[in-house]
Amino acid sequence: MVMFTSQRTIIKVLKSSNFAYPKMTENATGIFRLKNFLIYTLLLYILSCSEQKEKTVKDNEVVTILVQPFKDMNSGDVEFLVKEIKKVYPKVKALEPIDLPKNSYYKPRNRYRADSIISFLSKNTEQNFVTIGLTTKDISAPKGNIKNFGIMGLGFRPGTACVASSFRLHKKKRNEQFFKVAIHELGHTQGLKHCPEKTCFMRDAEGKNPTDEETDFCEKCKQILMNKNWKFS
Repeated sequence: MVMFTSQRTIIKVLKSSNFAYPKMTENATGIFRLKNFLIYTLLLYILSCSEQKEKTVKDNEVVTILVQPFKDMNSGDVEFLVKEIKKVYPKVKALEPIDLPKNSYYKPRNRYRADSIISFLSKNTEQNFVTIGLTTKDISAPKGNIKNFGIMGLGFRPGTACVASSFRLHKKKRNEQFFKVAIHELGHTQGLKHCPEKTCFMRDAEGKNPTDEETDFCEKCKQILMNKNWKFS
């Protein structure tokens, strides 16, 4: 059984208390011990409820989404994405562009490993923050027997970081599609699975680019996000 600091304090107080009562009969001693046991149990119960309440509040704290562009990104595209994300999650902050991590580069295919990028971003993401990396470069991840499968984005469920790439998107619809990829990966960090609804942002791309068919989060996915302080009109 895990014992919290406050519980240890109570035990210490009870053990160190000077119960210098007059000599009692065996029955009186038994009653006295039972009374102390009941008081001790009640105190532990109260503390347990209090600590559980504090933990629940902590789990539901509002996180800040950090938009981390890499230096290959156009500033106008970053501004567009930040603006669109704020429509459903207002607490967003754009960071200064940085270099892609060197260890993520996969030279044989001229790609960047998405899992390595996420690992890099996660190490620099503090508690109550979620970071999404944005790049125009081709990114990849293992899929089945394929060690280097080209993808549009990657996010772990749940997670503190994700990454989205515009490399495989339609040039004329790039910003709109890029937003859908980004919001999809952010959804994964919030615990969302792939959704069977074909018009939901959380549908599985299945190696293709179905973003033109996506219109919004479905009601089920919305409800999960609303419980995490996302806002929908």
